[in-house]
Amino acid sequence: MIQLRSILVPADNSGAKRLMVIGISQKIGKKASLGDVVLCVVKGADPAGVVTDHEKVRVLVVRTKKEVGRQDGSYVRFDDNAGVVIDKQGLPRGTRILGPIAREVKEAGYNKIASLAREVV
Repeated sequence: MIQLRSILVPADNSGAKRLMVIGISQKIGKKASLGDVVLCVVKGADPAGVVTDHEKVRVLVVRTKKEVGRQDGSYVRFDDNAGVVIDKQGLPRGTRILGPIAREVKEAGYNKIASLAREVV
């Protein structure tokens, strides 16, 4: 589960080094899970990247440390909290996705991000 002030690792090559959650959109509660969009601020950025330091960006959560239950009774969890920087249309701002992503991201309608990922778990 991702809440306010959580730190996310960027799972793309947008140039961000760390992302801090400052807002959770599209949710009634205060927590975000796999496939949810959160508002983040960039904490450290590569000078040659597409994002700049202290920029507010929309981020799609693709990996969480907290396990998420699935309909078949299985659970999936990852080693880190990670997200992909997206634009207003839901397309990634970077050109590559690093590491595996959860199947819930594809089920949420982000097919472009799922197709760029090397592995969908």
